[in-house]
Amino acid sequence: MKPRVRKALVRDAADGDMAAVQAIYAEHVLKGLASFEDVPPDVAEMGRRRAAVLELGLPYRVAECEGKVLGFAYAGPYRYRPAYRYSLENSVYVASDALRLGLGRLLLEDLIECCTALGYRQMIAIIGDSQNQASINLHAQLGFETMGALTSVGFKFGRWVDSVIMQRPLGDGDRTLPAG
Repeated sequence: MKPRVRKALVRDAADGDMAAVQAIYAEHVLKGLASFEDVPPDVAEMGRRRAAVLELGLPYRVAECEGKVLGFAYAGPYRYRPAYRYSLENSVYVASDALRLGLGRLLLEDLIECCTALGYRQMIAIIGDSQNQASINLHAQLGFETMGALTSVGFKFGRWVDSVIMQRPLGDGDRTLPAG
């Protein structure tokens, strides 16, 4: 069993982190079902995506251990219609050689804290592959509830793939009205 990471730093992603972020994401695109992309975006595209998240005032974070970026997480709009403005969707990716060390948990806890502090009220996880128990369990441990699944909405690696929808409240959730 791998030890849990003891000295990980979760911080804002910087321009210089994007090559490591791209490499982590590329491996998930090419070998996994967490992403429904087929072709990994290049570093420049990953930088553009990060810039778009930051332009909205949302967090884009990395987990660093001993100077090496081993995971990243960010929040983006759940949907772009005005009524969804208090809801976000999370994304968390960890390097394959750093799985099951607790980095995903550190990143998601941090993301929840950042988004709560920004005044958002709901966080949605759209998890690729209903068999992705590691991600489903991580989200459940951090207060997400399974809302349902969209069956066979993706087709990758020669098979149909589900998306699991999980949700958790942030802050007061829907118990109070948002400010403003």
